[in-house]
Order: sequence, then C-alpha cells, then structure tokens
Amino acid sequence: MRNILVIGYSQTGQLKQITDAIISPLKNSATVTVDYHQVTPKKAFSFPWSFFDFFQVMPESVYMKPIELSSQAPIDKKYDLIILSYQVWFLSPSLPISSFLQTEDAKILFKNTPTITVLGCRGMWLTAQEKMKGLLANVNAKLIDNIVLTDECGAGFSFLATPLWMFTGKKKSLSWVPKAGVSEQDINAAERFGLVIKEKFSNPSNENVDLSQSMMTGLDAVKINEKFIFSEKIGHRSFKVWGKLLMLLGPQDTLRRKIGLCFYTIFLVILIVTVVPITALIIKLLSSIFKNKIAKQKQYYAQPSGE
Repeated sequence: MRNILVIGYSQTGQLKQITDAIISPLKNSATVTVDYHQVTPKKAFSFPWSFFDFFQVMPESVYMKPIELSSQAPIDKKYDLIILSYQVWFLSPSLPISSFLQTEDAKILFKNTPTITVLGCRGMWLTAQEKMKGLLANVNAKLIDNIVLTDECGAGFSFLATPLWMFTGKKKSLSWVPKAGVSEQDINAAERFGLVIKEKFSNPSNENVDLSQSMMTGLDAVKINEKFIFSEKIGHRSFKVWGKLLMLLGPQDTLRRKIGLCFYTIFLVILIVTVVPITALIIKLLSSIFKNKIAKQKQYYAQPSGE
C-alpha cells in the first residue's frame, strides 16, 4: 500500500478543488491511501480580505516570517509522496505554508520524500516557486514536479479581477471585468495528473517505485509567460524594500504601519500601471535579440515538469 499526503492552505477553496481533481483517480484505489493535512493559522486570515488586512501581511509574506499554527501534522506516518498546494502572496508562498515549512514537523514529513508542488494563482508565480524550492531544500524534500493552474481571465485582467475577488469574495464582482480564478475546465482537466500517479502506483507488487524523476513531463503542467520574468524581479525587489520599511514602522495593526501602507499602495498601483506593461513591451521588442537567453530562462523556470 502506497501512502500519499496532501498538504494545503486555501482561503477561497480553489486549491482544494484543484487537489481534489488531481487525486480523484486515486479514490477507492486498492494500492493507494490519501491523507490530508490542512495548515491552520492560530489567528485565521479572513476572506474576503479587508484592505489593511490584505496589504499589511506583505512584509511578513515576502520575508517569510513564521506565524503560529494550530494544526498538528501527521508525523507518525511515512509517506511515499507529498502533494503540497499553495497560494502566492506578494510573489511569495502564502504565509501559512511558508510558516509550516519552517517547523520541525515539516522536517520530519518531507525528509527524503518525493514532493509535487501545486499552485492555483495568477500568471506571476516564478519568484514564489523559487522561494518554495529553497524552503523544500531546507527540509530535505525531493521536488519532482510542479503543477501550475493560472487564472482564466489572463495575466493583464488578473491585476484587477484578482484583487476584486480578494476584497469582495466574488469571482465576478463587475460585469465588465472577466471572472477571476482558474476555470472549471482547467480544474477538471487536472485529473490527468492523478491518472499518472495512479499508473505509477498501480502495481501492488512493485516495492521500488522510482520517484526520482518527473512524472508530469509532456502534460502541460506549467506555462511560462516570459513577459513577466523581468517584471517579477522588479516587483520582488520593491516588495523587499517596502517590506523592510513597513516592518520598521511597526508591527501589524499599528497606526504607523497603516499610514505607511497608504503610501505603499499608491506606489504599487503606479508600479502595476507603468512598470509592468512597459517591461512587458520592452521584452517583446527585444525578444528576437535575447531569444536564446529567454528560452533558457523559460526552460529553467519550467523545471522539473517542463512546459
């Protein structure tokens, strides 16, 4: 019998839908058992978000400052595979997930264990996955695959559609703004990843299943938008600068941080409206010149599953 553990944290429920679709072929399997671990912050994050609650977690998210968790991980069982799903907060793994990966429980669970990361997010996830690689390396996990499902409204509209979803709780709060979130069609199609896992574990007599290589190659597990590679680097640098400044102003919920956040949000809007489209245009214009370099970057970020 093979044991799989699904670990996740999702405010909206979208990630659970995605992971449920992935593991659906494994239900009632005679050779596989699936356990779940929902990462639970001691102080819950509300959904929909309020304006200040949303932005004031930026510094801690970017610098991955651990928060207190109330959930107990199933460390008394050895797993053959871990499926780790996470959201992207400010180009970083969500604070509950990054906190969990810095616990002693995570060190026990992930040690030498093949791991698949799963994201349901906007198009900008490369920096978050780079940070995730570091977190997984610190607990000696073996990252073998990465699966990314992105919003159906497209990278451009997601700058508006996703915040509206976060603040209203509605995927489509305005008639002229496309629906936020991953499409139902893409979520249902994620079943193909579970079918591969099922096939891998289907032979109960196979005591040495090889999970050292990617299982999802050729299945369109990720798609790299080269227009945002440079934009993410600029955005993450700005998050680090502002994050450090905001933490110096004071802890969360203090008046000084809230005042600082007002200036920060103005800066962020300007960044999104100007820098992101300009850099995307520059990259498009120079793509022929830096074709080989861009191709190498796309190949790197697409690993281990590949586009």
